[in-house]
Amino acid sequence: MNKKFSGPIEQDPAIVNLLERMPQSVQASFSEEQLSHLRNAVSSRQWGHHPIDVRGTIPWFKYRYYYVLLAGKNHRNMTRSQLRASRFFNAMLLAGFMTFSALIGILLIYLLKSALGIDLLPDYSFGVWDWFKSQTD
Repeated sequence: MNKKFSGPIEQDPAIVNLLERMPQSVQASFSEEQLSHLRNAVSSRQWGHHPIDVRGTIPWFKYRYYYVLLAGKNHRNMTRSQLRASRFFNAMLLAGFMTFSALIGILLIYLLKSALGIDLLPDYSFGVWDWFKSQTD
């Protein structure tokens, strides 16, 4: 779709098309950096709107390098392997969240048990209650 252009920015087809619609005096007023930003702005319309859309260029000696970070909802149809990888990743996220939630729940129940003075294992302590009390004093 969007072919890379490696020549001078003034000869980029997108820039040429844009500049042709302007008076000659305005065309000559743009710097190379401004033309680069115009190209980014014009070419970004093809990708649609994304909740996260970060674009920029970094000059490095005589070259300019660009970066693009796009994120948003995927509206494309996924292949079977992509769907399987997505489900696996979602399952891992859910398992990690559930494990974290369970550990926090167990910790809170343990602290509540200790605060109420319930001693399930006589003469044995994990030291969590003593640590928690020392942090709140």
